[in-house]
Amino acid sequence: MTKLSVNINKVATVRNARGGNNPDVVKFAKDCEMFGAQGITVHPRPDQRHIRYDDVYNLRPVISTEFNIEGNPIEEFIDLVLKVRPEQVTLVPDSHDVITSNAGWNTKENFSFLSEVIERFQNVGIRTSIFVDPIDEMIEYAAKTGTDRIELYTEPYASMYPVNKEAAVKDFAEAASLAHKLGMGINAGHDLSLENLAYFYKNVPYLEEVSIGHALICDALYLGIKETIKQYLDQLK
Repeated sequence: MTKLSVNINKVATVRNARGGNNPDVVKFAKDCEMFGAQGITVHPRPDQRHIRYDDVYNLRPVISTEFNIEGNPIEEFIDLVLKVRPEQVTLVPDSHDVITSNAGWNTKENFSFLSEVIERFQNVGIRTSIFVDPIDEMIEYAAKTGTDRIELYTEPYASMYPVNKEAAVKDFAEAASLAHKLGMGINAGHDLSLENLAYFYKNVPYLEEVSIGHALICDALYLGIKETIKQYLDQLK
């Protein structure tokens, strides 16, 4: 079964809007696990507009499933990950002022840099994943870095899905097959939702994990987090 990792950044966004610790992101993460989530994802950014670096330290001792830390591997981020030792680190090429992740790595141009960073993480036993678009050359160079997995950037799929779902999923299915052939695991994330997740899951082979935040938290405002996680898990059956 493909694992569901819940990205809790938006919970921190709500907390930060008023200060204090309401909602409590640590409690929320524990509740997500209790309700069936198989992982927790965070994406700390330098401006700390949602998840903060101290949140990451506070979350590490309480997460009992899988901890996935996403981010641009600037030196401060690398230091955080090496100290926290999550099960997985996902490398994302975000600039400091981007609203949300909006593209995968150019793994060819950044090959040397990514290879060095991945080696540093793997040397201490952290599984690595590179955020990529479903482009053969980018996947091929990702494999050459030695990364354990890739994470497919799925916003293009989500955007096209209402218009032509067969065309929307085609490149992702082919990309997953290529990545598997090259020895990498496949994760996916960005704009996956209750509307489009099941079709993606059924048509993209070798999918090991999906990371979902914005849509899931929006659904939880109406359904509650327990029921929302149940419905997302149902899409992965």
